[in-house]
Amino acid sequence: MKRCLVATLALGLAALMWGSLAVSADTPALSPTQGPSLSPSCTGKPSKVDDSGFVVIGGIEQWVTAKGDSCANPIILFISGGPGNPLSGLSDSIYGAGQRDFIVVQWDQRGSGMTYGRSPPAPGEKLTIERMAQDGNELAAYLAKRYGKRKVILWGSSWGSILAVHMAKAHPELFYAYVGTSQVVNSIETQAASYKKLMALATSDNDTASLAVLNGVGSPPWTDPRSFGKVRRVIRKYEAKVTLPPPSTWHRAAAYTTEKAEDDYEAGEDYSFMNFVGMHGDGMLSQVDLPKLGTDFAIPVYFVEGAHDLLAPPEMARHYYESITAPDKGWVLLEHSGHDPNQEVVDAEYKVLREKVLPLTQVK
Repeated sequence: MKRCLVATLALGLAALMWGSLAVSADTPALSPTQGPSLSPSCTGKPSKVDDSGFVVIGGIEQWVTAKGDSCANPIILFISGGPGNPLSGLSDSIYGAGQRDFIVVQWDQRGSGMTYGRSPPAPGEKLTIERMAQDGNELAAYLAKRYGKRKVILWGSSWGSILAVHMAKAHPELFYAYVGTSQVVNSIETQAASYKKLMALATSDNDTASLAVLNGVGSPPWTDPRSFGKVRRVIRKYEAKVTLPPPSTWHRAAAYTTEKAEDDYEAGEDYSFMNFVGMHGDGMLSQVDLPKLGTDFAIPVYFVEGAHDLLAPPEMARHYYESITAPDKGWVLLEHSGHDPNQEVVDAEYKVLREKVLPLTQVK
């Protein structure tokens, strides 16, 4: 969610390409409605995929990257957290190992990162879960056609887990399976459980500084958007005590450090966060109640959760998981992880993707 440990790093890129399609300020991006041609990586003998550029999704140009060792590999569409924290610039560093078995797709969602810089929102324009889910499904359909696949794999984390479930419920025919991490289920219940846990931890530690913060913001739901950031800092403090940190080898790609891109990332993060929480607690977060969408899934569902997640406590995800009916489902709880990704999380996610989801893509 807001300001993920690794996702707060600003992202940017100067040379903009989508496969063989060069995109400049004077070159229109390719729209899914125009009928994307098959990627050159997929013609003849499948070759390495290394594509990036703007695609017209939902009527605006949005930034998408796709990387994999072979076009023969299935596609993973990663829905990042935040909103406003795309991982495009960090993807090779964090998820590069997955490119051996998959085409890993990163997407700067509407109102974030490169997409914010290219297609800034109009004054007063608001983000909605429905519009962004439509964007995601439009992108999924585009990717399948672009790379000659029947479906794609859906993978969401934190805010991305909210958006991904909306996508899967609306158009399950687009996806082989859904893999969720740091799953957010219901905003009101999640915030209440998180706050209760934090109060107990701070009280047990006689942590007067954290107690002052928590008592200062009061019990959720909050109407002051600053409350979320204050509580998030307390969450990170306590998660850091019992979880593994992200590896020091995780870093931004060198090309994602231009001054403009960093400014666009920061502006998009602020814009997306305010739309998420709302000026008076009335943003997209207040509308999150995934069980209301129905707990029957037409595709397999797998959860990978950190045992020490204090932002989206795993017991909330577990209750949701137990209510789900699906062709197959699985649950993994990690003892050294919290809300933000670390190597334990990434390794467990890939284990599920390789052992549970990859075989689904090979069924004719």
